[in-house]
Amino acid sequence: MPIRPVFAILKAEGGDSVENETKFIELVLYISQKCASDPMFGAIKLNKVLFYSDFLFFGRTGEPITGFEYQRLRNGPAPRKLLPVREKMIRDRILALQEVPLKSGKIQKRTVNLRPPNLRIFTGDEIALVDDVIDALSDCDAQTVSDLSHRTVGWQIAAEGETISYSTVFLSNEPLTDAELLRGTEIANQITRSAA
Repeated sequence: MPIRPVFAILKAEGGDSVENETKFIELVLYISQKCASDPMFGAIKLNKVLFYSDFLFFGRTGEPITGFEYQRLRNGPAPRKLLPVREKMIRDRILALQEVPLKSGKIQKRTVNLRPPNLRIFTGDEIALVDDVIDALSDCDAQTVSDLSHRTVGWQIAAEGETISYSTVFLSNEPLTDAELLRGTEIANQITRSAA
C-alpha cells in the first residue's frame, strides 16, 4: 500500500489528543530552564524536544503529554500554535526571547523562562521522557536536530504545513531485518495453508 493512503487512514482514525495549553506552557518553561546552559538551544531545538516528547510519549502510552498539533515545516516538525502561545507567555512576563548572533551570521532565538515551571501537573514518567529527549539531543545543533526529524515518517509523508498525526509514531521506514522477513514469510505460509 502506498504511504499516502496509509497516512489518510491514520488521519481519519484520529489518535490525536485534546490540546492542554497549560501543560504546553509549563513544558516550554521546563525545557527552557533545563536547556539554559546549552549553547545550541534555540527555537529549532525547542520545537524538536517538544515534538519528540509528545510523540514518543504517545507511542508508549497512547496519549501525548500536551496534545498540541504539530505541522511539517522546512526545518522539521513544530507545534502549530507555538508562536501565539510563546507571544502570550512573553506578554504575561513568564518567558523572554533572547536573540543571540551566531558565527554563521544567523540569529539563534532562545526562550528563557522567567519563572520556574509548575511540574506538579506532569507525571514522573512524562518528565523522565522529556529529560531523556533533552539528553539525547544535548550535543546536537539546530541543523542536526532538524536533519534527525526529517527521518521521521510523519514528517516525510506530510505536505508542507500539514498536520502530522500522532499515529505516525507507529510507522517505520527502516528496511526489514532478515528475521522480520522470515517471520513474515512464515505467517504468509500459515495463512495460505489454512485457506486451502
